[in-house]
Amino acid sequence: MEREGGKPAAVVAVVTEPRFTQRYREYLEKQKLLDRQHRVEKMPDGTVALPVVGGALPEQYLQELRDRVAPGSTCKVTQLLDPVPSKKAQGCSPAQRLCLEVSRWVEGRGVTWSAELEADLPRSWQRHGDLLLLSEDCFQAKQWKNLEPELWEAVASALGVHRVAKRGRVLPDGTRTPAVTLLLGAHGWVEHVDNGIRYKFDVTRCMFSFGNITEKLRVASLPCAGEVLVDLYAGIGYFTLPFLVHAGAAFVHACEWNPHAVVALRKNLDINGVADRCQIHFGDNRKLKLSNTADRVNLGLIPSSEEGWPIACQVLRRDAGGILHIHQNVESYPGKNLQPPEGSEMGKKHWPYPHQIITNECTNGATRDSRRKTLSAAPKPEWQRWAESAEIRIATLLQQVHGTQWKTQILHIQPVKSYAPHVDHIVLDLECRPVL
Repeated sequence: MEREGGKPAAVVAVVTEPRFTQRYREYLEKQKLLDRQHRVEKMPDGTVALPVVGGALPEQYLQELRDRVAPGSTCKVTQLLDPVPSKKAQGCSPAQRLCLEVSRWVEGRGVTWSAELEADLPRSWQRHGDLLLLSEDCFQAKQWKNLEPELWEAVASALGVHRVAKRGRVLPDGTRTPAVTLLLGAHGWVEHVDNGIRYKFDVTRCMFSFGNITEKLRVASLPCAGEVLVDLYAGIGYFTLPFLVHAGAAFVHACEWNPHAVVALRKNLDINGVADRCQIHFGDNRKLKLSNTADRVNLGLIPSSEEGWPIACQVLRRDAGGILHIHQNVESYPGKNLQPPEGSEMGKKHWPYPHQIITNECTNGATRDSRRKTLSAAPKPEWQRWAESAEIRIATLLQQVHGTQWKTQILHIQPVKSYAPHVDHIVLDLECRPVL
C-alpha cells in the first residue's frame, strides 16, 4: 500500500509484550483480523506491533485480548507510519490484495465469503492522491449494504488511501456533471499532475479523463508562441493549461458554464502561475460577445462540438484566420457510410454558396502545424469522411459569419481514444484562412 508519492500508507496495529505475541497472533488469525500484507514489527520500547486489517479494531476485540486471551498483557492500538510489506505482499497485485483483505474482513464480521462477492470486487479504479474512485459496476451485491460504512474503511486500508468515492453515469445536464458519491472522507477535492501541470478539482462535481492525456501532450507541443486562443469548453483547464504553460500561448479566453468547473479553473490558473494570461467567460459560449480575436480555437467537447462551430468561426481573426481543433466521436461500423443526418445543419440545403467554397486537404506540409510529427497509422475512412464533411460545413459558416470567401485545409486527424466499441474520439486540425 502506498500514499501519494510512493510512501507507504499507515496501518493500524495492536501492541503488546513479546511474551504475549504468539497468543495475540493466533487470536487475530482466528478472527481473520491479522494483516498478512505487513510484517510484525518490534517497537523502540521492546513491545511488538501486530498489523490488523481495516481502519480500526473494535473495542470488543481489544477487551477480549486483555481479559481472556492474554490476561495482564498491555493491549493498545497504534499506527505504523512506515509499515514493512510482508514477503507475500511483495508479489501481490493491488486487486489481489484488495480481495485478500476484504474477504478476511468480511468473514471477520460473520458473513460468508462467496464467489458472487469476489466477482463483485473492482479489478481497476482511478486513484487521485489519497482518494480512490471506483467504477459503477462494483460493490453492487445486496450483502455489501449491511457492511457499510465500515466496508469503505477496509477498502481504503487495503489500497492505502484515506478517501473512497464511487462514480455513476455522467448526468445529462449539459455540464457533464459526474454522478459520483463520496463513500469515505470529508470532501472530494483532489490534485492530479499531468506533464508538470497541476489540476485541482472536486471529483464529485467535475470530470477528469485520463484517456485524454495524449491530446494534452500534443497540445502542449503546438507552436502557439504569441497567439491568442479561445477554448470554448475549458472545464477545469484540461487544454487551457497546456496551451498556456507549455505551448506558449500569449493569452487564452476560456469559456465554461459549469460553475464548479469554473471554481477549479480559477484555482488551477493560479497554482500554475498563468492567471494573468487568461480570461474566464462564464456562461453559454453560444452567447459569447467575443469576435475577430483568435489565432486558434479549441473545441474540446464530445460527442460533438458542432453547436460551437458558428462561434468558433466568429472569434477567428478576420484578417488572418487561424486553426480550429475540433473534437468529435466518430462511428466506424464496418460497411456504414457517413451521411449527414436528416435535418442536420450539414445538409446541402444549408450551403447557399457551394460554388464559392474553397477546400483543400493539406498534403504538402504547407503550414507550420502540418509539419509536426503524426501517428504512423493512417486515418480510418470514416474519420476522413467526417473530416471532409466538417471542413465543408466550416467553410460555409465562415462565409456566412464574415461575409467573405475563406479557404480551409485539413491539416491533421488525431485519434485520442476509443470511446466505445466502434466509436473513436478524434480531433480534426482545420486551417481556416480568408482569401485576400
